[in-house]
Amino acid sequence: MRHMMKSVLMGAAVGLVTTTALMADVESADPLKLTLHDWSGQLINTQIMGAVLEEAGYNIEYVQADYIAQFAGLKTGDLTLAMEIWATTGQEALDEAVGTGNVENVGETGLQAIEEWWYPLYMKERCPGLPDWKALQACASEFSTAETAPKGRYVGGPVTWGGFDEERVEALGLDFEVVHAGTDAALFAELESAYQREAPIILWVYVPHWAPAKFDGEFVEFPPYSAECYSDPSVGVNPDKAYDCGKPRGPIWKAAWSGMKDKWPGAHKIVQSYTLTNEEMSAMVGEVDLDGKSIDDVVDAWMDTNEALWQGWIAQ
Repeated sequence: MRHMMKSVLMGAAVGLVTTTALMADVESADPLKLTLHDWSGQLINTQIMGAVLEEAGYNIEYVQADYIAQFAGLKTGDLTLAMEIWATTGQEALDEAVGTGNVENVGETGLQAIEEWWYPLYMKERCPGLPDWKALQACASEFSTAETAPKGRYVGGPVTWGGFDEERVEALGLDFEVVHAGTDAALFAELESAYQREAPIILWVYVPHWAPAKFDGEFVEFPPYSAECYSDPSVGVNPDKAYDCGKPRGPIWKAAWSGMKDKWPGAHKIVQSYTLTNEEMSAMVGEVDLDGKSIDDVVDAWMDTNEALWQGWIAQ
């Protein structure tokens, strides 16, 4: 196996996974520290990047980190590289970090993000005005459960993902209660269970992911996002509240400690070159989440299939 995790060191705040590589002619033997989060696509993306850097001779460590809180470590250089900053939920944090001069936006991963409220098509029969968000004002009760009735129930992602769903519900006057799934796996287990029973559900779904391909459904069409909608209450359909619009859509970015390009310039070039497609990522996430393959095996298969591609990134 090309990609092998050697040891796990668990601490109170972070878990650390260390990998070793035969050191080639690289600028520094110090480890590049790549952040790991709590959804399969990010783990795959990061560990492919780590595997490519290892092939180039770099020493890699994987550090478990919170999605938004990781920026503190990127600013200080305690963390080196974050492979998935979604324009949908992390753009403000990324822009702030880049503005300090201590973090660099290293460019797009090639992945294009959507993160929004999503419902199965059978719910459209019960709320025929969908996908227009205004339909939710009239038929919130169709999405209710015993715990939330008469309010509708919206299943959000883990709290650490951000997303401003509580603020959106309040600003748009939606009669919904936001209930956060504890994990990525729990979020899609709820969808799987509800879909099989045609039970009421509306939840946070994101792309790239296998769910929109496996299940028939649609994203809610909220008022279009603008930066001003998030920052200025006077902008949007509610003159008194911010977040009265949908989530932004756009690239998934790579973010690095700004000292990376000077300490490991070769690795920095490889990271800049690295890209995947939504189709590749959705398929790999499906292999892990649906087919039960290990992330290591999926990463190894991608490396074997795409050797000419990543060898080109290294050779530039």
